[in-house]
Amino acid sequence: MSEIVLEQVTKRYGRVTAVEGVSFRAERGSFVVLLGPSGCGKSTLLRLIAGLEEVSAGKIHIEGREVTALDPTERRLSMVFQSYALFPHLSVAENIVFGLKVRGLPAPERRERLARVAELVGLTERLEHKPQQLSGGQRQRVALARAIVSENPICLMDEPLSNLDAQLRHEMRVEIRALQRRLGMTVVYVTHDQVEAMSMADHVILLRAGRIEQQGTPAELYARPATTFAARFIGTPAMNLVRRATIEPDARDGFTLGIRPEDIRLLANGDGGLKARVTSAEYHGADTIVTARVGEESLVVRAPGEVKLAPGAEVRLGWERSATHLFDDLGRRK
Repeated sequence: MSEIVLEQVTKRYGRVTAVEGVSFRAERGSFVVLLGPSGCGKSTLLRLIAGLEEVSAGKIHIEGREVTALDPTERRLSMVFQSYALFPHLSVAENIVFGLKVRGLPAPERRERLARVAELVGLTERLEHKPQQLSGGQRQRVALARAIVSENPICLMDEPLSNLDAQLRHEMRVEIRALQRRLGMTVVYVTHDQVEAMSMADHVILLRAGRIEQQGTPAELYARPATTFAARFIGTPAMNLVRRATIEPDARDGFTLGIRPEDIRLLANGDGGLKARVTSAEYHGADTIVTARVGEESLVVRAPGEVKLAPGAEVRLGWERSATHLFDDLGRRK
């Protein structure tokens, strides 16, 4: 049972609280993403699970046993870091089996595991190379192979793709998710990139200032953000958040209205809607991102295909009532 359970976990550094009262469950074989901006506590949380940091309060259970005070070597998990942390003087093969050698695993079993894992990650033809002879993507595969070869049921990943370019990040996202499913590993993955979270996760835990802001499936966080913070963090471009009175002049409650850019339509003249004035239109190929002002506020529209609109052009905007999200003056969903 390779699940991870956190109960009210807190981490303090003197007077500074980095993580406060965090509770969640990573089910066996699931891909859980810790998501949030820099400084929100996600990497600290990962280090607490790994045993690299001491818990100030709360409990951590792995595979049905409490590990809160256990040494990292007793937790039966592997880690993949942002930096590849490869030994430059060792070959790819030697880097992959280094941990097995330290543990005293017999040479025949090391060779067997190496061959199996190298084929899994596409490194069979690179085993004699040194790290400096590899591309960034290949180095990351070596780091993944080193984690997989230990055959631990749990793998913790701390922003492993942040050093790669956009195209390679996409390819590695697909590869990591496919590997995780094939091996049945339980993965806890840290990222600040909501695209990674949305495309890879079974379960997303959105963190803010050391606390859980919201957790659920990617679809749940996108469709029903619990707060204005979650609404702005999930989705590209971010959700429009405007004073309700700007859109509904009769409103006097001070609430905030949320509308996703892809839910707003540019209407033909005479079709009603809300009058707005274009400030910019950026063509991205598959769509055009139009920014338009309504009174003192701006709305971003994601329109399919190419839309040619000059700054200053008047447009009308429309959306279905069911596409709106309402938040109170504390930023909580109504």
